[in-house]
Amino acid sequence: MPTLYNEHDKNIRLTWLYIVAFLVFVIGVGYVFAGAMGNSMILYVAVAFSVMMSMASYWWSDKIVLSMSNAHLLSFEENKEIYRLVENLAITAGLPLPKIYIIEDTAMNAFATGRNPEHGVIALTTGIIGRLNKTELEGVIAHELSHIGNRDTLLSTVVVILVGFIALLADWFRHFAFFGGNRDSDNRNQAQALFMIIGIILSILAPLAALMMQLAISRKREFLADASGALLTRYPEGLASALQKISQDREPLEVANRATAPLYIENPFKAQKIGKLFMTHPPIEERIAALRGMER
Repeated sequence: MPTLYNEHDKNIRLTWLYIVAFLVFVIGVGYVFAGAMGNSMILYVAVAFSVMMSMASYWWSDKIVLSMSNAHLLSFEENKEIYRLVENLAITAGLPLPKIYIIEDTAMNAFATGRNPEHGVIALTTGIIGRLNKTELEGVIAHELSHIGNRDTLLSTVVVILVGFIALLADWFRHFAFFGGNRDSDNRNQAQALFMIIGIILSILAPLAALMMQLAISRKREFLADASGALLTRYPEGLASALQKISQDREPLEVANRATAPLYIENPFKAQKIGKLFMTHPPIEERIAALRGMER
């Protein structure tokens, strides 16, 4: 069974694979865009932006996500109980103590980020701290520590930034294609017209493909973190009970958005009636059943 002890190397490899694939994709789109607009400078700009975004997603994705979530650093004096819970579980997991951030929101949720355990971060809403008991909070924190231990945080936050950039790039392309291009057909040869058609198709399909990849990664990593977190606390019911309470909370998380939603322990947007393929997380009933099945 995969656990946090043997999954982190795989996630590191996947992270670099996605970054390289992202670079290739952006260069390809830049090439098509340059061909469509008849301007080779566009390709150079696309390459420069893709390199910068890849570097930013690796080094600063955690800071970007925390800023988007309006999270602030928790001091020991501010909440000693939470601090000690995280510290004790980190010691049990053999991980460095992560930084603890608080999101001022009454909705119940949490996420982890950071490119490696030495830069790990756990973010908790005030709602989840105030409405779960100690064993349930331990389950949630153990789940998030598992994300840090197996490098899910690196993989997930990098994908969040890259998927967001792909969406922006696609919007940029469509804008120039429909509003900024030269519409004089005499000045556009057949090759340019072909590039334009391919570019428009890519600008529509690429963000959807990137989003589907992000959601698939998110669903898979949540199951693993549930199992690893339960093994860490030796009490699967704590996390199962926490997930049940979180799923019954109908309050949406105000600071969440579509890009960051897969990072949270449960979908911050409530009452989604969509196909499983488009879900940010596995069905909560399946996660709870899997955890309670571990006790048998």
